Amino acid sequence: MDRFQIGKIAVHRIEEWSGTFSPPSELFQGFQADDWDRREREFVPEYFDPASGKLVACLQSWVLDTGDQRILFDTGAGNDKDRPDLPIFAHLQTDFLGRLAAAGFQPEDIDTAVCSHIHVDHVGWNTRLIDGVWQPTFRNARYVLPMRDRDYWDPEVESVGPGYVGTLVNGGMYEDSVRPILEAGRAEWADDGFEVAPGFVLQSRPGHTPGSSVMRVTSDGVEAMFVGDVVHHPAQIYAPEWNSAFCEDQDQARETRRHVLGEAADREALLIPAHFGGSHVARVVRDGTGFRPILSPAL
Repeated sequence: MDRFQIGKIAVHRIEEWSGTFSPPSELFQGFQADDWDRREREFVPEYFDPASGKLVACLQSWVLDTGDQRILFDTGAGNDKDRPDLPIFAHLQTDFLGRLAAAGFQPEDIDTAVCSHIHVDHVGWNTRLIDGVWQPTFRNARYVLPMRDRDYWDPEVESVGPGYVGTLVNGGMYEDSVRPILEAGRAEWADDGFEVAPGFVLQSRPGHTPGSSVMRVTSDGVEAMFVGDVVHHPAQIYAPEWNSAFCEDQDQARETRRHVLGEAADREALLIPAHFGGSHVARVVRDGTGFRPILSPAL
């Protein structure tokens, strides 16, 4: 599903990368093989590749065109980035900008770029390498970044910071994908309740990172929630207690996931995670005391 409507807002999916990523037992903290086994068939082939035993994932961004503004949500991993401890995203040469153009947009058309959180695969196209210098990709855009991630990920701030896994996989990220935006004067730091544009509100949903945010979008009575990495895979809708290995605060991430899934179910909002394969979006319905996904929702 590469183009759909949220009320009057046209949404365009821009894929950067797709493929197999990790066995579920390695990605999910709290993984239970029995629970996975009885659901596995539901995930084949769009969300799980049984031949490799790995999850299927995407890196994708979303352009929301209101007619007056073009808002880009999350900016992927980017090209040419040195990622020695995360080789799957190292020195990529994807046609992300070509796909953006195929959807009808040039980088200079983007008015606002919103990063759900500061992680290597959500800030990468903030910048591109031009004559050996990292420069803003979307030269006319303001970049909206979560305030609560600012000091946490800045390696020059020593009082707080990520754990071992976060430090390892995000090495170099701040220097090549965030600091150049700050130095160019393009960044705007946002906290809970920040209005990106009329009908676009950021809500703090911490756990995956301290600043992890959901962008709630409402138009003509239709609602969608762009949830970043609060949910990585449909299995987590069935099992909200399964965290990603990359969640900085594991207890908070579980609490946040349950809360967000409950919001999506109760508000009948379209759930739009960062990395879903398949139709790339879902509906959430309550199932007893838990939840279940509708993975090919009628919009």
